[in-house]
Parts: sequence; structure tokens; C-alpha cells
Amino acid sequence: MPIKGALFDFSGTLFRIESVRSWLAATLAERGVSVDEADFERYVRELEASGALPGGPPPQQVPGRLATAWASRDESAHRHREAFTGLAREVELPDPGLYDALYDRHRTPDAWCPYPDAAEVLASLSDRGVAIGVVSNIGWDLRPVFRAHGLDAYVDAYVLSFEHGIQKPDARLFHTACTLLGHHPTDVVMVGDDRHTDAGASALGCEVRFVQHRPVDERPNGLRELGLAAGVA
Repeated sequence: MPIKGALFDFSGTLFRIESVRSWLAATLAERGVSVDEADFERYVRELEASGALPGGPPPQQVPGRLATAWASRDESAHRHREAFTGLAREVELPDPGLYDALYDRHRTPDAWCPYPDAAEVLASLSDRGVAIGVVSNIGWDLRPVFRAHGLDAYVDAYVLSFEHGIQKPDARLFHTACTLLGHHPTDVVMVGDDRHTDAGASALGCEVRFVQHRPVDERPNGLRELGLAAGVA
């Protein structure tokens, strides 16, 4: 299929969030909070189990009080913050200000790292005239992350769930993205790491290709290996 447009997921596809350990350590430092090693290790384990880091390990169990917010967390900025700070509050941390500080930390460019081949693949597609979009289930504006890491120049459109009030796999998000790129869905490929949410693009006729959601150092060539440039018209 000749590719005229390419849509990419954000977390786990083009970028990876930092580890829970790094996330907590940076936030403690920013708040000026000191904890001993044993407590730090306990907080890391409990935050991982709670699923409090967006883009990180999923929650082992979502508390009933958060079920509604969790189910629609990517449909608004308020619900996204409510869901993830709520999960963090399942862990008893030494400073009550840490819950919001942790959430704010994950929205910063420093908390994200692009996959090693992301810039190469995006640049190659852009140089060949392929329109590029980012379609993400997210509760905050990720554009500053792309700008800080030098990838914004390759992106023609961002379609973020919280700005539209709907989540993938709803086909309407992908339709909006294809419209913004100016191409029919059958001429557009969707690249993601979630075989449920990202597969929603197939309902429109988009081809969907998947990468593995793995740490940055364990997936140096995941995007490159998809052979996207080979499908360019």
C-alpha cells in the first residue's frame, strides 16, 4: 500500500516514560524531601503496583472509588489527573504535596525519552512527503515534549483524546487525524503499541502496524523494522 500519511501513538511508540524509580527520585529532589533507602524502595514498589505513573506499569487493581474516572481518564484533563493522583494516593507518601508533584513531573519533557529510531523514521517519512500525525489517549498537551526533543518539526497534526472528549479505539479520533492530514484512511498507516486501542484505525480502512511496548534500551530498531519508508509512494 502506498503510504501518503502516517499516524503514530505517543507513549510506548515514539516515546517512553521514565521508570517509576527515576520519576519518584526526581520529584523528591524537586520538593526537597529526603527519605531513607528502605522507604524509597518501598515507595517505588507500591507506586509501581498502584499504576500511578501514566505510561508506566498498569495498576494491579483500580479502587472502586476511581473506577469511573479510570474508565474515561483520557477524555478530559480533570479526569486524567483525578485518576492518576488517586492511584498515587493509595501509597502513603511522606509529603502530601508529592501526589500533585508526581503528576506534574510526568508531564515534563525530562520525564520522556524518544525511542532511538524515532527521529530517523519521522525524518525519513517527512522528507518523502508523507504527512505525519500523532494520535494519543492522553490527558495533557504533549506538544512541548515533542518540541523539547526536536521531533515537533516532523508532525503535521496532533489529535489528543482530552481535546476531543473521546478515546481510542473510537474511530472518530482516527478520522479526525486523517482529515487533518488531508488523506483518505486507506492511504494512511497507523503505528502503535496497543492492539486494542490503536487497532481502532482499522475500522476506517487504515493499515495498522505494531511495535512492542518496551524500555528504550531494549527496542532500538522497533520503528525502523516496520519498513515504513518502503511503503512510500
